[in-house]
Amino acid sequence: MTVHSAQPITFLDSRFGTAGAEPVPWAEGQAAIEDAEIFWLSTVRSDGQPHVTPLLMVYLEDALFFCTGAEEQKARNLAHSPLVAVTTGANAYKSGTDIIIEGEAVRVASRSLLDQIASRFLSKYEWKYDVVDDGFVGAEGNTAHVYRVGFHKGFAFQRGAEYGQTRWTFKP
Repeated sequence: MTVHSAQPITFLDSRFGTAGAEPVPWAEGQAAIEDAEIFWLSTVRSDGQPHVTPLLMVYLEDALFFCTGAEEQKARNLAHSPLVAVTTGANAYKSGTDIIIEGEAVRVASRSLLDQIASRFLSKYEWKYDVVDDGFVGAEGNTAHVYRVGFHKGFAFQRGAEYGQTRWTFKP
């Protein structure tokens, strides 16, 4: 599990922006992550092929959390490699900020943390999960494993009056 300092090292890559662009502060990145409704999770299959899927995530305690059924492709991929990329953003050409987080997805086993995550899903998405020993049970009765994405590195790609690429590096 990746644990990091609350404030990452921030770097603006001037090769990919307009003159005078400023780096995106991590507080803005956090706010974008917290406010986002849809995320794209990228995992790697055991044969090395990529797998990308949209899903719901919540931000809590400097990490992202999501759930998936044990037999779903992303769960099988995570059993092979916990390394992931998560993206969210504006999906527009001339404005907005896209966020990418690279990290490691680790299964959550703490009942108290599962309770907090379920509460966050309910308040953010109005999606109710019941907590069980090995994850969540949804309204349809299916059990889902819950994963915590700890951050290794992040990027913000901003567009508008200024264009820029910010990199955040999180210290373990």
